[in-house]
Amino acid sequence: MSETIAWLARTDGTVVVGYGPFCETDAPPQSGVAFFKCGFFEIGGKPWKIPERVEHLSLRQFQEKFSNPSGKLEIDWETPDAVPFSLVFQEIMTCIGQGMIEKTVPVVTEQGKVRGGWAPSANMIAAIAAQRAPLHAYGWVDVDSGFAGATPELLISMRGLHLETMALAGTARQEDEAVFGVDEKEIREHEYVAQTLVAKLLDLGKLKRKGREVLRLGSIVHFLTGISVDLESKQEPLRLLHRLHPTPALGPLPRTDQTMAMLSEWRKRLGCPVEFGAPFGVWDHGAFEAVVAIRGLWWKGSEISLPAGCGIIEASRLVNEWRELRLKREAVKRFLM
Repeated sequence: MSETIAWLARTDGTVVVGYGPFCETDAPPQSGVAFFKCGFFEIGGKPWKIPERVEHLSLRQFQEKFSNPSGKLEIDWETPDAVPFSLVFQEIMTCIGQGMIEKTVPVVTEQGKVRGGWAPSANMIAAIAAQRAPLHAYGWVDVDSGFAGATPELLISMRGLHLETMALAGTARQEDEAVFGVDEKEIREHEYVAQTLVAKLLDLGKLKRKGREVLRLGSIVHFLTGISVDLESKQEPLRLLHRLHPTPALGPLPRTDQTMAMLSEWRKRLGCPVEFGAPFGVWDHGAFEAVVAIRGLWWKGSEISLPAGCGIIEASRLVNEWRELRLKREAVKRFLM
């Protein structure tokens, strides 16, 4: 890639693509387009990135523009070591037993190297562009580094005085869907997220929580609960992001300075990229959408990182969580092959 590119596929089926150079600001423009990019623990500073040039494309136009006939990525993966995760898991279970936390989300990162030693940017965009709803393609590519993915998790969609979000938590293999639907541990993990979102949004207007349903994403399934709010007054995107991020789907419960510091230490020990699970969004003439940056790859040159997180609560078991992490990573690899 010879220039910085950012993109996000929105809920209305369009894709906003921005081309650099980007101007960094601490607030979005009154009119125009700005991308929101930050680290998981760093929402402040100058997270708004204003592109020099913008395109609004249909999903088909996006796929055609960024298709890459040269072929798929070929990556040599290194199997993650279970020992570091097992140590973090035991520390988390001790904290849960002591009443310090109810839930948190460590992240294990699988490392790989692109065969041939070249940067994967063009192939990466092509693979991500091929993904369709309910996945949202997103990405930030800067010459020979960046991140890109296709996430099912919408954090905020705000148009005028209408806001939508979702609780997305609980994971199982597609073939286990029947038992997944009555699994008390998975339901409890999901309810932590849904109830927290409701509590954080209830004072902003008329709230509607939909029923819990199963979201099917090929080889895996998740619990999904849609939540909408008819806002009483206009809300600034940054204030909403501070209020909602991180939800218990990626962050700790309760969310305090102490529990966030603990999660930060666990993520660093396990090699998690700083943007994994962070909000990534686009402001477009007053409308704002942000997704949660999961189900993606991070790279620098030919070195690839594939992170995945798992929600740990009192009922969690080490073997099951390790299996879930692999299941999530394999789902990402599948759309690259």
